[in-house]
Amino acid sequence: MMPIQTEVEFTLPKGFLDDQGTLHRSGVMRLATAADEILPLKEASVQKNPAYLTVILLSRVVIRLGDLSLITPATIERMFAADVSYLQDLYNELNDASPHALKVTCPNCDADFDVERPSSGES
Repeated sequence: MMPIQTEVEFTLPKGFLDDQGTLHRSGVMRLATAADEILPLKEASVQKNPAYLTVILLSRVVIRLGDLSLITPATIERMFAADVSYLQDLYNELNDASPHALKVTCPNCDADFDVERPSSGES
């Protein structure tokens, strides 16, 4: 049985510029837990602005960014939009949150095309 990959290294497209002017581009993201997705929903900042959930989630699962080992919501807030978008995509890929396309062949015309595989629990 192959062990599950719980962390993945990444390189940000732009990088995080800290207060000292150091650019941090490489980092590590870990798999999210149920608590990572549930506990932020109790935060007042998320209740006031549901879009802030992304900031809280990413601050919980990004465990290293360059020399920084403490990633806070303020760190994520200060990132360039392109880097936040990159991290959101990586989060979805790592946590299998996005549907997967399946390649299928039509039995009548032999044409190949992609169809979306239903998520768990869908029929």
